[in-house]
Amino acid sequence: MPSARRVRMLFYVCLAGFVTLLFFTSHLRHTTEADTRTAGDFYRKTINALDRGRGGGSVRQKPIPKYDDGDDAVANAMAERLRLAEQKAKDSANAKAPNKPDAPEAVIGVGSSAGGQLKSKEDKELVRDSEEDLEVKAEINAILKKSPIIIFSKSYCPHSKRAKGILLEKYNIQPAPYVVELDEHPLGKRIQDRLAEMTGRKTVPNVLIAGISVGGGDEIAELDREKTLGDKIKDIGGKRIEVKERFVSKAG
Repeated sequence: MPSARRVRMLFYVCLAGFVTLLFFTSHLRHTTEADTRTAGDFYRKTINALDRGRGGGSVRQKPIPKYDDGDDAVANAMAERLRLAEQKAKDSANAKAPNKPDAPEAVIGVGSSAGGQLKSKEDKELVRDSEEDLEVKAEINAILKKSPIIIFSKSYCPHSKRAKGILLEKYNIQPAPYVVELDEHPLGKRIQDRLAEMTGRKTVPNVLIAGISVGGGDEIAELDREKTLGDKIKDIGGKRIEVKERFVSKAG
């Protein structure tokens, strides 16, 4: 067992070491610039000071990682990349989905409202032309019901006047022929174009009997000159049409 003297000597040595440590740390605090960068730097310098106080050599310390505002920027950038990757994956999945509905601008309606939903100018024009063609066809059908004999004419045309003079004045036809002045009709141009497709005759007059074209002014005049106009009308129109040549008295 150590003697009392040795115990006292050991105590004095420890006390002297503690005082020396306090001296060096106090001296270091006054002579060294304050380091406010990180707690790790303060820890490392404290350990080095203790080692020097004990008389030992310098101890190589393991670097302590530093954290600053740059780490926050990296974390934010990584979070943004993850968000963009997630959104891209969702978009790709939606594009491949079999039941994905069409975009509203890609939907084309059916029926009378389809024209307003078509995207291209050409498609809208086609729809408008189709609607106008239907209107022209309906108008022609309505006209053909007016009388078995229809005279498509123009008010200023001399050939039309010639045909109308023969059919309306020289002959008494019942039911009376119905005259359509195309230059005065709101659909006149389109009706004439449609008649050209139906009958092959592009000019006026165009005389139809029971929906069949028998020609224009020259053809009607030729039939009248040959005294076959009445028979022609009856052959095409049937018994429902009565044709008589009017009696023209001559002055003596």
